[in-house]
Amino acid sequence: MKPNIFITKKIPKEVEEYIAEHCNYEIWDGKYPINREELLGKLGSIDGIMTTKESIDEEFLSYAKNIKVISNIAVGYDNFDIELMKNNNVKGTHTPHVLDETVADTALGLLIMTSRKLSYLDHYVKKGKWKEKEHESFLGKDIHHATLGIIGSGRIGEKIIRRATLGFNMKVLYHNRSRNKEIEDKYKAQYTTKEKLLKEADFIMILLPLNNQTTHYISHEEFELMKKDAFFINVSRGKVINEIALIDALKNNKIAGAGLDVYETEPLSMDSPLLNMDNVVTLPHVGSASKKTRNGMAMRAAQNLVAGLYDEEPVYLIKEMK
Repeated sequence: MKPNIFITKKIPKEVEEYIAEHCNYEIWDGKYPINREELLGKLGSIDGIMTTKESIDEEFLSYAKNIKVISNIAVGYDNFDIELMKNNNVKGTHTPHVLDETVADTALGLLIMTSRKLSYLDHYVKKGKWKEKEHESFLGKDIHHATLGIIGSGRIGEKIIRRATLGFNMKVLYHNRSRNKEIEDKYKAQYTTKEKLLKEADFIMILLPLNNQTTHYISHEEFELMKKDAFFINVSRGKVINEIALIDALKNNKIAGAGLDVYETEPLSMDSPLLNMDNVVTLPHVGSASKKTRNGMAMRAAQNLVAGLYDEEPVYLIKEMK
């Protein structure tokens, strides 16, 4: 008999066809994302679930008593209570690799938008303010030959470094838990301390996973170290940054601007001071949002789920469960 699964969002047709071969399934097709109460009501008889960042905690597992596999349609799995899942013999999977190049594109896009004020200038023209040939407010910061500092130089970091060095002739400083000789040899990236990177980089990019060690990894002290003309880019997780400290740094001209795809609370509140700052670019957590990449993530999540339900080890079982 086929296992029963629930999918919390619409998926591509080819992914649904793959799921149909192996599982009985239900897909949430509501106008809005499924809320917690509605989701808990779906869990009673399911063996597996495909979801995007749903909190997997004691409450969730108390409703999902038959569940064997939870498949994140995402790379990050900070929504998993790993020990609780292991104690309940529930497998957790994710979708690395498939989105690396796309997120790297987004990161470079944010860097360009912030440094050259592209979002601000777009609104400037559309609001009918362009009354003279050029204004001092049009002037941005050069990217080429500038120094890029990357904190967290994993797979996505390597792809950003390739773009930065080969495309923009940037000097790259990086800080990581361990040195990466490959990027040093291929791109002349320089391994350095967190403090030196923050002091010297023209552009600071955060690519850290969220965990207990990285929560508020960048806070008031770190912003104090940065150059006043530095730009800060975050495409990792919002809670890696102390958002109050970031807002303070921007308001008091401790840094020149920021490009953000993630926030401490999402969706970003319309009351956030970030929305009223011309030197901040705010994206709605779309780092991997190309059609090809999102389709690939959904298929990888489906393959992970099916493998786990049929007692095979998923290729992308999260490492703490291996």
